[in-house]
Amino acid sequence: MNILLARSSLLALAALFAAGVGSARAADYSLSINTVLTQQDPLYKGLEQFKANVESRTQGKVKIRLFPASKLGKDEDLLEQASLGANVAVVVDGGRLSLAVKEFGILGAPYLAQGYEGMRKIVTSPLFEQWNDRLRQDAGYQILSFNWWQGERHLLTNKPVRSPADLAGIRMRTPGAPVWMETVRAMGATPTPMAWPDVYAAMQQQVIDGVEAQHTASYGARLHEVAKVVTKTGHINLITGLVTSAIWFDKLPPDYQAILREEALKGGDTASRATGAVLAKIEEQMRDKGQRIDEIDVAPFREATGAVYTTLGYADLRKRIEQIVKE
Repeated sequence: MNILLARSSLLALAALFAAGVGSARAADYSLSINTVLTQQDPLYKGLEQFKANVESRTQGKVKIRLFPASKLGKDEDLLEQASLGANVAVVVDGGRLSLAVKEFGILGAPYLAQGYEGMRKIVTSPLFEQWNDRLRQDAGYQILSFNWWQGERHLLTNKPVRSPADLAGIRMRTPGAPVWMETVRAMGATPTPMAWPDVYAAMQQQVIDGVEAQHTASYGARLHEVAKVVTKTGHINLITGLVTSAIWFDKLPPDYQAILREEALKGGDTASRATGAVLAKIEEQMRDKGQRIDEIDVAPFREATGAVYTTLGYADLRKRIEQIVKE
């Protein structure tokens, strides 16, 4: 009975949400996009381009509303609403989608590919499109594009880190998906799942001892104020996607569907290359704020995390992806 009541409540919530932010009509469609990132993040600039181009190409029939800094709420809640048909979209990593289709989890696995171009080959491949089809069927989600690269993730602590042994006893914040948790554990730290908006206070109050994150997010969240040292492990190449409701998407005319996917791919390229272009400047700003940035030999971390693929059952899939990246 409790499960049925919870399901009914979610359906009611989705209906109310759709009414509040704009519902799809025969000649007027709207999509509200939520992201944890701020308006200053390069990825957000790609979302602004996506909005402008979609509205232009559809002559205003498809309206895009952007909500930075999680103004619409938690990603998990919005994903649930999307699965029920609400006209919302979320910028999300593969780890969260792996709960529905396991293969998505490998996108957050350690040292999978080099840089944006390596990751882009994976998320624009026929293999990835098969995952997308299964996600539609099994979870009710539609991926518009998955080429929104946010950079490599590094360690932020208050003590130097040179090897996995230095992370013993360190409570490291990470998203709660299995691939992220296993990667942090393999690196030597204790994985501590936590919502991103809570990280600053948790570091300040010493609830956690460290964070693993990409430069754009950590600087945007002012983590240089609570973490003195950045260790450049580059252990995860963070690629994210623009994910919406398959039910809502299927109500669109075919030409609008094509426009959304085309412009999402273009917007992702713009955002990703803008991210790559600002990383050096962000590091300079971090140093100016008093944060120490250490370049280290990542070989010990690469070796320590190699078992993650076997532990999570991704060993064979990794071989297929390595071949895609080589092509």
